[in-house]
Amino acid sequence: MEADMTLRPMTSAERNYSYTQSQQLIMQTGCIGHLRADFGSDNKHFYTSWDDHRADLKSEDFKHEFEEVINALRGDDKYGAVFKNRGALLSLCIRTPESSFENGREFGFRADTDHYSYMFRLNPGKGEYNIYCYCYLRQWLDRHVRQAERGIRFITPDYKEVFRISDGDKIRMVLPSGEKEDYTCRYVDETHLEVGRNLYHICEFAERMKDNGITVIPLRSSLPDKCFSYLESTGEMIVITKGEKGYTPTGIYPQDSSPKKGVAAANEANGVTKAQEAAMVAGSMFGWHVPGADPRNYDEHGQAIRPKAKDRDNER
Repeated sequence: MEADMTLRPMTSAERNYSYTQSQQLIMQTGCIGHLRADFGSDNKHFYTSWDDHRADLKSEDFKHEFEEVINALRGDDKYGAVFKNRGALLSLCIRTPESSFENGREFGFRADTDHYSYMFRLNPGKGEYNIYCYCYLRQWLDRHVRQAERGIRFITPDYKEVFRISDGDKIRMVLPSGEKEDYTCRYVDETHLEVGRNLYHICEFAERMKDNGITVIPLRSSLPDKCFSYLESTGEMIVITKGEKGYTPTGIYPQDSSPKKGVAAANEANGVTKAQEAAMVAGSMFGWHVPGADPRNYDEHGQAIRPKAKDRDNER
């Protein structure tokens, strides 16, 4: 192809942009449209369809370049012909495990040229749509990704910050009845967010929650759904569930090691770090909104990191 192109696994934050977004985010990120493709049941075809998102951005230059990008990934050895067929696609995904989404079925890659970015969400399974490609104005996309790194602010009606979550993380609303509702949130800008399908000013959202007696807690993706810990008073192992107060007893008392070592081994086997365990313990005891419930505030040994003086007023 004429233009230089780089291809790499998406970052976890970039995966948010490999799905169809709200009209608000489509406008802000310069999402031109998306391609859907599959190799057919016989793995010998390449069936495609296209949906416009911002037809006003679909210039002749873009259309020419996009055709070159797909053709290069289909047949150019420079890029490994990774879209040649389902087998080539599967090979790409297997040898790049860092591209895997949490569901284990999808894989994300980003291709960049000078002016455009192509966000590929791949599923090499037979009978699936194998390729989704969301096309963006690169400068617009990069700007939104950088801004979203600040996190989504949740405040009181008088603008006191309560907590922040990463773009694409979930919150839980606890209704006065005790019923719980979980929603994915998206960063729009410094003062706006999307909760599910609804757009809010952050102050408007805070006022609505207060007026309706709804408690909001973060469900950070950086925390596991569950982890083990132990009661210092008895040594019993317990289970802590993200977003829930307290703990669930297990009736298990490690016999061949100390409770601390037994819990560490159990958590390690489940991919839970010491920082995550420390944050889960804090959340279950003091609330999931407190800074102590964020694993970023602990070191690799699960010890709290003392905030720098200039950061103390902005604790998350």
